[in-house]
Amino acid sequence: MIQEAPIVADPKTVVASPHSVGNRVARALWNICFVTLYRPSPRVAHKFRVLLLRAFGADVDWNAHPYPRCRIWLPRNLRMGAYSCLADDVDCYNVSPISLEAFATVSQYSYLCSASHDLEDARFSLFSKPIRIGCRAWVAARCYVGPGVSVAEGAVVGANACVYQNVPAWTVVGGNPARPIGMRTPLSMPTLEGFS
Repeated sequence: MIQEAPIVADPKTVVASPHSVGNRVARALWNICFVTLYRPSPRVAHKFRVLLLRAFGADVDWNAHPYPRCRIWLPRNLRMGAYSCLADDVDCYNVSPISLEAFATVSQYSYLCSASHDLEDARFSLFSKPIRIGCRAWVAARCYVGPGVSVAEGAVVGANACVYQNVPAWTVVGGNPARPIGMRTPLSMPTLEGFS
């Protein structure tokens, strides 16, 4: 039987963390806050969680709904418009900024992934691109939204879909990779007036 030599990493090719010390300290402090204050907060305490996110640099409207079990990697890279929602068990991996516009919803177990690794680089170096979830858009349960994706106004990403490219306004997509499966009729939707 032929035995292969073990693979040993060349120290010259090992890349240190691409994140600054300040970034790592901010995330460590946020994780302490998340475990002690954010996660155990009552489901209805949206404004309390908004306060915590704002304290860590997030741009979150007071009427946004970040739920207690959603994971946010770095609050200062999060923007949530009025009445937008990050549901329980959403993983918001916001190495680059992730923004949810007014009335946007991201449902349970979805993964907003603003970073990945360069497959062409032997060291799999990290890259990141912002994600935008447009006004009145809905990312349904268990979806994956990749780096650089924009889900335009009124669009719907169907359950379990994997989105690697932009989704046009009022389009319904589904599957892996996500493809158009329908259109929504742009209706007269509520405005921020009267929602307080």
